[in-house]
Amino acid sequence: MSGRRLRITRVTLEQARKLPDMTDWDRFRRLTDADITKAISEDPDTFELTPEMWKHAKLVLPEKKATITMTIDRDVLAFFKKGGRGYQTRINAVLRSFMDAQDRARKPGKRKKAA
Repeated sequence: MSGRRLRITRVTLEQARKLPDMTDWDRFRRLTDADITKAISEDPDTFELTPEMWKHAKLVLPEKKATITMTIDRDVLAFFKKGGRGYQTRINAVLRSFMDAQDRARKPGKRKKAA
């Protein structure tokens, strides 16, 4: 981003619907397949996916979380809630990191998630 700072702002769906449409629809409609193919080929972040790349791919579905009730110190909860939405996910990530560190300390290899 060579010196340019991004300003990222969260908005609700309702707020997003009120934002002005900045898409140049006329330019978009004039794009040909050749224009799109050329833009893709010139994009350094784009590459062709080959069957070889998918050779060892497997579908991994997220595991269902357990719903629990737990007692936690108020200041600890406040710390995680201060980060906004997703505080329970962050608490889970900290607990998983602790669990993984304990497992690594006990034995080599990676622990599998419990079902």
